[in-house]
Amino acid sequence: MPIRRLILAALVPALVAVAPHAFAQDKGTLDPRPLPPLAHPDDPATPAKALFGRKPLPAALPPHSVGFYAKGCLAGGEALPINGPTWQVMRLSRNRNWGHPALIGMLERLSTKVHKVAGWPGLLVGDIAQPRGGPMITGHASHQIGLDADIWLTPMPNRLLSRNEREDMSAVNMVATSRLDIDPRVWTPKHLQVIRAAAEEPEVERIFVNAAIKKALCREASGNRAWLFKVRPMYGHDYHFHIRIKCPPGNPDCTPQEPPAASDGCGHELDYWFSDAVLHPKPPPVPPKPKPPLTMADLPAACRQVLQAP
Repeated sequence: MPIRRLILAALVPALVAVAPHAFAQDKGTLDPRPLPPLAHPDDPATPAKALFGRKPLPAALPPHSVGFYAKGCLAGGEALPINGPTWQVMRLSRNRNWGHPALIGMLERLSTKVHKVAGWPGLLVGDIAQPRGGPMITGHASHQIGLDADIWLTPMPNRLLSRNEREDMSAVNMVATSRLDIDPRVWTPKHLQVIRAAAEEPEVERIFVNAAIKKALCREASGNRAWLFKVRPMYGHDYHFHIRIKCPPGNPDCTPQEPPAASDGCGHELDYWFSDAVLHPKPPPVPPKPKPPLTMADLPAACRQVLQAP
């Protein structure tokens, strides 16, 4: 394992916190505890998330994204340093600041870019991926192959955050109580500039935001609007935006996503997201059965090597 990665790994907790949820605004812990050993780790029915969630360090293999964003793993993951000149990593107890080097490099460049073009002090970076990617015990369905990252819509303070702040503070909700638009008390032109800067990065394939934020971007964007087609409405994402990059060159086992439609997405297709059925969904008469968790058999065969590698 490269020395730089060993040093970076020492800066983040090597243990995964035990918590029932780990969504963007869930708080972390100052005292992460190791997950208990599995009684039957080789049982084919063992959820893959239970296996990958117990790996505190990346696989000592060449960097490689395997599978699809929501069904795969990551070899040779690289940690985003928890502190940079224009970024800081949040929720350190989750140990999810690992990604493919292509994504880590892009995030470092983007943090410098938004500082210059938007006067944004820096990025607060949320979850990227686990050290070996794969399904997570809590939270995301995607973020499995090291090509997804959550960026808070709160600018980095002009100081080094304490460990307690990184686990406890929350991002600012950009969406109005009505859910029909952004909250004008907190939304600023700089938010548009930051999201635009991310969308204009060549490697970026999609950016997910709340539909109210998409509406604001459509309304306020001027000049060249070609970047808007990458920005897609998605449930949640009130406090952060989700960056997804393309499969990097030289990663034949990475399964690409269909390119987004070549439209700015600012037409009637937005109406769905503001319909009563979406804003005020009624519970189904019969609650659906939860989907069974992914097992190793559901993942690409190469993920077994990633899991078992030193």
